[in-house]
Amino acid sequence: MGKAEVGTPKYLANKMKAKGLQKLRWYCQMCQKQCRDENGFKCHTTSEAHQRQLLLFADTPGKFIYSFSKEFSDGYMELLRRRFGTKRVAANKIYQEYIADKNHIHMNATRWLTLSDYVKWLGRSGQCVVDETEKGWFVTYIDRSPEAMEAQNKLDKKEKMEKDDQERMMEFIEKQIEKAKKSEKKDELSEDEKYTEFVRYEDEPVVLGIKLEKKFNPKGTALGRSCLLKRPSGEEDEKVFKKPRPVDRASSSSSSSSSTSNTSALSEIMRMEEIKKEKQNRKDYWLTEGIIVKFVDKSLGEKFYKQKAVVLEVIDKYRGKIKFLETGEKVKVDQAHLETVIPALDKPVRVVNGAYRGNEAILKKLDEKNFCVTVEISRGPLKGRIVEGVQYEDISKMQ
Repeated sequence: MGKAEVGTPKYLANKMKAKGLQKLRWYCQMCQKQCRDENGFKCHTTSEAHQRQLLLFADTPGKFIYSFSKEFSDGYMELLRRRFGTKRVAANKIYQEYIADKNHIHMNATRWLTLSDYVKWLGRSGQCVVDETEKGWFVTYIDRSPEAMEAQNKLDKKEKMEKDDQERMMEFIEKQIEKAKKSEKKDELSEDEKYTEFVRYEDEPVVLGIKLEKKFNPKGTALGRSCLLKRPSGEEDEKVFKKPRPVDRASSSSSSSSSTSNTSALSEIMRMEEIKKEKQNRKDYWLTEGIIVKFVDKSLGEKFYKQKAVVLEVIDKYRGKIKFLETGEKVKVDQAHLETVIPALDKPVRVVNGAYRGNEAILKKLDEKNFCVTVEISRGPLKGRIVEGVQYEDISKMQ
């Protein structure tokens, strides 16, 4: 059958049919011919022109596939750049707009079998930022034009200048902190030179080295002691015992007052040490591994409200991993949802905050009016020390 002449009804019908998109499986990329049905595609593949194109493809297949892949990628990226810019968009949406052009390069002629393979290649080559979601693959174009690169360089320089200013400010603050720490260390050294704590070891007698000055006695006798007197007539000397003088009450009262002042000075030193330890060890976080706590938040339901748990692990100082004692379930919670637990008397506790933070102790006394307790340190160099006035929230029962 001959070709329909221009202007005939058959020619117009063919043009109308060929105007829209046809099925991709009936398209020949080498000959760039679109067939309307399977019979037409079969006739085309048996034609002499198609056989010549196949012989050319067989000589250099890599050259043709590279050319088709490059044309497809260039067209896809050009549409992405012009249509969406650097916005994040679905990859399939761009592909649908790309194939709307009748003269586009079909994907079955490229080296990529599917659109997903092509999108992954864009991510590996650094041309786009790709990410996969439940709705499919999304791409974001990376603009590397000279204008965009220059604008990015200016933005980077501005951020660097701001960062340099911040770094200089942080360095200045760090220097001030170091200076303050050094001054505190000097103050501590001066305090150590002024005051020393009186330590008495067990079973060791207290020895006081008191030196008394000898007073001049014109008669040559010592108070309360025997002495030899030489008579002027040459008679033999004899022992004479003098009666000791009565004790002066004023001197005894002065000695007692001096001992009292020494005791008050010692207590003052100890009080200052307590205040110093309190300032150093008082923190806004108190969670410690191995203590028993009470869960006081209703977010997990009434089942766990006011239930006791043991702290298994401390995370970032303020959060911890706990295990409920009754159910055995493990959760991660903030310390704001927990409270300390006060055990019975003569039970072990751990000091979780304050001057004696981290020490193990024994609960000795409860003061319910002032909400405080008295404990005795049970381990370490301070073993045996009695500490009074420890607040409820500064101690907790041990596992």
